[in-house]
Amino acid sequence: MDELNEQAPGLEFPCRYPVKAMGRHDDALIDHIWSIVTHHAPDTPAEDLRTTASRGGRFVSVTVTITAESRAQLDAIYADLRAHDKVLAAL
Repeated sequence: MDELNEQAPGLEFPCRYPVKAMGRHDDALIDHIWSIVTHHAPDTPAEDLRTTASRGGRFVSVTVTITAESRAQLDAIYADLRAHDKVLAAL
């Protein structure tokens, strides 16, 4: 995924923004994703974390809805998620 365009229409900060990452189903992966996202958005409550297992249960999608303060914050979150070796995709 390319860095988010600073001039992209549709986002006015601050705003609620769902950060989604996927990987093989593993509780440690969920914890790592939570840690990465909350490092950049520390006021995110635990109830804003959702997980969805794939039909076969081998993969998990983790969505953390944050209050995004800036495009730079989102870029940093996605860069850290993409750098994690167990994250297969980040949206």
